[in-house]
Amino acid sequence: MAGPSSTTETPLASPQHPARLRTVLFVIVTAYLMVGVDSTVVNVALPDIQQDLDYSRTGLSWVLNAYTLAFGGLLLLGGRVGDIVGRRRTLATGVLFFAGSSLLGGLATDSAWLLAARALQGAGAALTAPSTLALITTNFPEGPRRHHALGIYSSMAGIGASIGLVLGGMLTSWASWRWALLINVPIGLGVALALPRFVSETPRHAGRFDAAGALTGTAGMTSLVYAFIRVSEAGWSDTQALLGFSTAAALLAAFTIVESRAVQPIMPLRLFSDRNRAGGYAGVLLLPAGMFGAFYFLTLISQQVLEYSPLRAGFAFLPMTLAMFTTVRFVPRLLARFGVKPVLLTGMGLLVAAAAWLWRLEPGEGYPTGLLGPLLLMGIGVGLSFMPLNATILARIEPREAGAASGLLQTLQWLGGTLGLSVLVTVFGTATRHASGTPAEILTEGAARAFGVGALIALTALLVSAFVINGQKRGATRPEAA
Repeated sequence: MAGPSSTTETPLASPQHPARLRTVLFVIVTAYLMVGVDSTVVNVALPDIQQDLDYSRTGLSWVLNAYTLAFGGLLLLGGRVGDIVGRRRTLATGVLFFAGSSLLGGLATDSAWLLAARALQGAGAALTAPSTLALITTNFPEGPRRHHALGIYSSMAGIGASIGLVLGGMLTSWASWRWALLINVPIGLGVALALPRFVSETPRHAGRFDAAGALTGTAGMTSLVYAFIRVSEAGWSDTQALLGFSTAAALLAAFTIVESRAVQPIMPLRLFSDRNRAGGYAGVLLLPAGMFGAFYFLTLISQQVLEYSPLRAGFAFLPMTLAMFTTVRFVPRLLARFGVKPVLLTGMGLLVAAAAWLWRLEPGEGYPTGLLGPLLLMGIGVGLSFMPLNATILARIEPREAGAASGLLQTLQWLGGTLGLSVLVTVFGTATRHASGTPAEILTEGAARAFGVGALIALTALLVSAFVINGQKRGATRPEAA
């Protein structure tokens, strides 16, 4: 196998021994899983982080937002870097960057230090995630082996989020919240060392980096999220909040202009010209916007109201995970029988019902009556919603635009979750700024208000899908597209 400086190295071909291919898959999936785990691993550690580093309840959301903003905002640029300099080299760089920033985060002594480390983690994740799928395609021969590898890879996103909740609870309960970050260091180093030994490089392609688009887009989203968080703490008349909204509007307008004129834009605006695809993108933006905030507040409620340990709080989310994975197994057959739109609207309807149920949450309710039912509905709703959305976005896409379309899909998911969390935190902060009562009562009342807005966001996604996306005939959706 050629050295790391080669520009066109030969992929691992079909004669490779199955054991070696299993090692290749293990290395790539571990890198992808590490990124997925870190999206939720600190969730159940949030109360401990808040106590140690003196965060406010609204400011605490930045521990999640700093990561997801950098990840989502730089994800498309990370994919372009992989095309130009090689996927294996980009993946190794991203993993090492991710591990180093995790070390910085685990050693943080104040809130600003931790937030900077989380943002750097997001940048490392943006280099890591896009390269993993391409490396599976080039390292596995066409046919059953590649299909098997892609099946395992596809399941890692949801599994990573679930493992993150449980793993974060275990590490926080048995050691410290810092180990939820420090555990990435040995894993990242192991992956970086294994990559050049087992995984072949992809050919490089000439291209340009759309740095202006990445900077204006990420800075605009950051300004928007900052403005919402500032409103939650100081009100709508706050000068810094108004300045943040103005800056966000200017930067996002500049981003649109840059993308319309760029030779190789990171977000090709032509992808929105198809009505169904535009509706699908709206769905993948809006649904995480309501759900991400729900996880944030449910984590706080489970520990600060129900008084669960971090480990027990992590396991409290397992019913949702099991419901999601059980549902996903049947979705391809449902799509073939009923078509995309009925399955999609059913899933979104269940997500609206789950958020509306949480809207009625009261301080005295326990886990079986207050949280279990909504979590089960969320799991089924997610399982029914996202695969039809993915199929809608990728249907009838030109092969040359498939990478850009799927990359934009992932980007909008992350940015939607970040923006939605900032909006729900703003609702929470506004509702609780002058509230009276016990801390548990204030937290539950404010979270219930946030869940209500989350229900409205999910309802908006349902209405957009109902009136924008055209129904497809039964059996028209290809399983591989889904």
